[in-house]
Amino acid sequence: MDLHELIDLLPDGTVITDADLLASYRQDHANDPDAGTPVAVVRANSTDDVATTLRWAHERHIGVIPRGAGSGLSGGATAVDGCLMLSTERMRAITVDPVTRTAIVQPGLMNAEVKRAVAEHGLWYPPDPSSFEICSIGGNAATNAGGLCCVKYGVTTDYILGAEVVLADGTVLRLGGPRLKDSAGLSLTKLFIGSEGTLGVFTELTLRLLPAQPPQSTVVAGFATLAGAVEAILAITGELRPSMLEFMDSVTINAVEDEMRMGLDRNAAALLIARSDAPGQFALREAELMVEACEKAGATEVFHTEDLEEGEAFTAARRFAIPAVERLGALLLEDVGVPLPRLGDLVTGIEAIAQRHEVTVSLIAHAGDGNTHPLIVHDPTDPAQTARAHEAFGEIMHLAIELGGTITGEHGVGRLKKPWLVDQLGPEVLAVSQRIKDALDPHGILNPGAVL
Repeated sequence: MDLHELIDLLPDGTVITDADLLASYRQDHANDPDAGTPVAVVRANSTDDVATTLRWAHERHIGVIPRGAGSGLSGGATAVDGCLMLSTERMRAITVDPVTRTAIVQPGLMNAEVKRAVAEHGLWYPPDPSSFEICSIGGNAATNAGGLCCVKYGVTTDYILGAEVVLADGTVLRLGGPRLKDSAGLSLTKLFIGSEGTLGVFTELTLRLLPAQPPQSTVVAGFATLAGAVEAILAITGELRPSMLEFMDSVTINAVEDEMRMGLDRNAAALLIARSDAPGQFALREAELMVEACEKAGATEVFHTEDLEEGEAFTAARRFAIPAVERLGALLLEDVGVPLPRLGDLVTGIEAIAQRHEVTVSLIAHAGDGNTHPLIVHDPTDPAQTARAHEAFGEIMHLAIELGGTITGEHGVGRLKKPWLVDQLGPEVLAVSQRIKDALDPHGILNPGAVL
């Protein structure tokens, strides 16, 4: 492939062909073993760079894999042989408008950077994936990322008012804008959010902001059984909407305690971390209700604090769960979700699958909205164990679907979960999705092999 024309069309240093650098862009955090080798990486500096690259690739029918920070967990930014990797990591501008409570951001900024920038104006961007320090805002939009506060505040799509998107042929669309209400035309902005780079590439996002989050009250409870923890979750969500309600099982508790030495109860079967940011004394009342719910469900220990630093320490422990479990071995990561009444069936079903296949499964969850993260630990040098891990992975997918749930609550389908998508959506929905894909990307160059 002759890249000289593309190199000439773009600013100096935009196109990378060095083999060692290319290797670092082959995979996202899912570490897909089937990742191919790109012919080049384009590190775009502007919307014009993105449009030029896509126009060039469209004319030559060359696959393009859009990529943000590479923190994805489903293989959505996995290279295929002979493709271009299109990175937006250099696009990092942000403008905050306190009057309209909006921010216009480019996709290369980290989620945490957006939070810090808007906080300087007394504002808050709520979506908060556990990886918020290392995941890009463009990647969040591409996967419709969630996070710890979604139980009360919603996910990424709830905070995107508009976007600039570049289509496969280089056409630049400007959708929506800094308006809280807008019913003009089809809801195209929503179409692109969560499409995982298969329909277009985000080059700018208009985000809706909220006033700064009030101080939070924190409740931490340990349980001798998984059933008790699930009972407390359903009792809490039946009474109120906490600002956070997180779950860790015994494998996770011990992995986190190994690294952080916080004094977590290693004998607990499950740990709940719940928070309330209700105004004034209402936060204390909600915390009291959560304490009561945990005690009635048989909690072995319940801790309540109004101290912000103590509360943040437990939240940090939950955010560190995946990195801690990664120390145990290679992971197959899932993010299946179910309606809350079926959460108990999912938790016990995952436990049974782990026992049947003789694999270790660490279970963490955004418990308040039914979104779980089963982490299947395995030794990739042991073929038999790896095979059992993959069998467990598939069975957990099927279990979630049988329970009326989803194969992905926030990480995206990518390539790793694609085989199970038809079982959840059905062939008719997939066929309509493919027709939309074909209309916007007739040569199929955008993220080939992902999702559809």
